Amino acid sequence: MSFTQPWSWTLLALFAVVIWKISRVGRRPGSFPPGPPTLPLIGNLHQIPQNRSHEQFKKWADEYGPIYSLILGTRRVVVLNTDQGVKDMLDKRGSIYSSRPDSHITDIVTGGLSFAMMKYSDTWKMCHRIFQASLSPKAAGAYLPYQRLENLQMLNELVDDPSQFRASIRRYTHSLMTQLVLGFRTVNNGDPKLQQLYSDFEAWSELLGKAISVIVDLYEPLRFLPDALLPVRQQAKKLHQAQLGLFLDHWRSARKRIQDQTSQPCMAQDVLKAQKEEGFSDDLASYICGFLLIAGSDTISTQLTVFLEAMILFPDVQRVAQEELDKVCGDRLPDKDDQANLPYIHAMIKESCRWMPSAILGIPHANIKDDEYLGYKIPKDTVIITNVWAIHNDPNRHKNPRAFDPARYLHDRNSSRQSALSPDVTQRDHFLFGSGRRLCSGMDIAENSLFLSISRILWAFNISKEKDADGNEITPDPDDIVGGLAAMPAKFPAKILPRSEQREKAVRDAWKSAQEHLHEGTGQWNHVPEDLPYAQVNIKSKV
Repeated sequence: MSFTQPWSWTLLALFAVVIWKISRVGRRPGSFPPGPPTLPLIGNLHQIPQNRSHEQFKKWADEYGPIYSLILGTRRVVVLNTDQGVKDMLDKRGSIYSSRPDSHITDIVTGGLSFAMMKYSDTWKMCHRIFQASLSPKAAGAYLPYQRLENLQMLNELVDDPSQFRASIRRYTHSLMTQLVLGFRTVNNGDPKLQQLYSDFEAWSELLGKAISVIVDLYEPLRFLPDALLPVRQQAKKLHQAQLGLFLDHWRSARKRIQDQTSQPCMAQDVLKAQKEEGFSDDLASYICGFLLIAGSDTISTQLTVFLEAMILFPDVQRVAQEELDKVCGDRLPDKDDQANLPYIHAMIKESCRWMPSAILGIPHANIKDDEYLGYKIPKDTVIITNVWAIHNDPNRHKNPRAFDPARYLHDRNSSRQSALSPDVTQRDHFLFGSGRRLCSGMDIAENSLFLSISRILWAFNISKEKDADGNEITPDPDDIVGGLAAMPAKFPAKILPRSEQREKAVRDAWKSAQEHLHEGTGQWNHVPEDLPYAQVNIKSKV
């Protein structure tokens, strides 16, 4: 090549710029928070463990302090390890830090329609308005008849076959959400739509855990590869079609019941009203409902499983809780009205969410413009991770953090929503439900479900270690945590037995009485539960 022509110098300059930019990939800018040493091109990518990554994130928090950074290929990540950092950035600067980072596989699986993963936009704001009205603290009380019914069926199933406690919990939480969102009950564990919802979610989590899924996010030019060379994308497209099909089927059935005036009160009524006002597609309407099915079903079921594991490992806590229940409730089942007189049970809910949160590293945020914090420059589109595990296990915040100790919350009678909105972040109970404008709208419903379940299970049952075939007790490992999008304890057996014949009879009688309100053949409600109020959405209200 002759360098006497002007165009040749232009090509050389462009080539030099490309080489220079490539050479910067994997390096930490001097203005960025500190972090572990990087390697060219990959940064810290090689240091992220495939399993139990939260443990490594906690070690880096101990080493680098309240805020550190990771360089993952072309992507810059800031990790917040203190409650104050979360308050300062995600709460106080919510207008900047309320978006989500790009995720190629997630966008394909969800079609860009999942509220949880959606970027901060007008569409997100519209969805948020729907959730804020339908899932407000006031509206949460409207759903208690649904929660009581589903809870009684779960208790009865635990009497019948306690070895299937995970399946019973899943049916309970899923049926609760199908009632709240779509207006019908999920009557049994074998329901194919229940099975598909969980299997699709697990497949999505598995896809995101694959190395190639991470790589296409960190090196975006790889997204231009054809499907034949990127099979994970083919799998994501198939999963999207399956998930969309499930959600659309749910949505269209709910809409028909609403139009026929045969629907129970449910959130789909608000979604249909919003659709008529805003003109959004059936696909988006179905994902608004589908997101709630996933989020509500998984979060509540995980935290109830966490609670059972804790009861096995900390029997003294179980005894204290049962003494309180016996003193307040005697021989009757606890109910929501008892919560004010059950401070230890109230504290157990908070401790379950702190001790093993399903959102172990939160859901990443992203900033929509350049910012600065503690003297560090945070460029636009930086990934912001809330290190929930590190915050929950900070010994300066929670003494002896790996102990399950509800007593640490006995002074705190606030709900988790009140706690999250407190100006004093040091008094916040936990970070399970997110932060800032991404704070979970359904947290009040989740807390009500956890209270009814935890109080009634402890009132009715003793929970202890199961034995293996040789008669040896099986002790669950609290550090054996699995999952991708949502973490949860690895499978463990539990011995769940009624505390007395009288308590067993009380459970069976309560369920038998509740069934009088259900259709004998379908198991659905015969009529709308009495005194069931329902909040309608003011879709034009501002967030």
